Amino acid sequence: MDLKEEDILGNDIGRHWYYQSKAAALRRMVGHLAPQRLLDVGAGSGFFSRHLLAVGAQSALCVDVGYERSWDETVNGKPVLYRRDCDATDCDLVLMMDVLEHVENDAGLVSHYATKVPSGAHFLVTVPAFRFLWSGHDVFLEHKRRYTLAEIERTMRKAGLDVVRGAYYFGAIFPLAAAVRLASRSDPTPRSSLRKHGALTNGLLAAACAIELRLFPINRLAGLSAFVLARKP
Repeated sequence: MDLKEEDILGNDIGRHWYYQSKAAALRRMVGHLAPQRLLDVGAGSGFFSRHLLAVGAQSALCVDVGYERSWDETVNGKPVLYRRDCDATDCDLVLMMDVLEHVENDAGLVSHYATKVPSGAHFLVTVPAFRFLWSGHDVFLEHKRRYTLAEIERTMRKAGLDVVRGAYYFGAIFPLAAAVRLASRSDPTPRSSLRKHGALTNGLLAAACAIELRLFPINRLAGLSAFVLARKP
């Protein structure tokens, strides 16, 4: 999770249409697995782990090289551990939410954590989609690349995992976002495209994404984010 975006939104992150909708898509993608023990890689504040803890997961191990120290918390009585790295763990779901686009060796990072979890553990990965959408937003967030769905699925297979399913999300706003990104391609100034919005705009965007959620599992056409669910053999 991008800490720079967390800094922009602050305490409003859970109400922002983008993160609210992404959390709903995450739940749609992994809900049938009923995950109990989460390993959240590149977790930042642990926003997505906290979301899953609220709907059934029992513990979370949040790992991020950006942490200056280790500490423990509880969320509704459930343990949440924050660490810079971890040893072998019995976690059954590994989250990598907008992480792989930041590293040179994306398959290597997935493989590194695949060695730490048992066979049968699932991985849920999200990455920004489509190279032609590259903009100052990616420069600001220090991205290395954007992906097609096929590319991120190949990355997961290269890491030794079996792909269960993949889909694009944020397709409902894709035409508008693409138009804005393409119009600003000549200006590479690093800046986030994430903004705080008024209640009306935020509500309309959240509603559009909620409607799209019904088609999310079968959308292999277009979207701003690519989701992949994979499994360690």
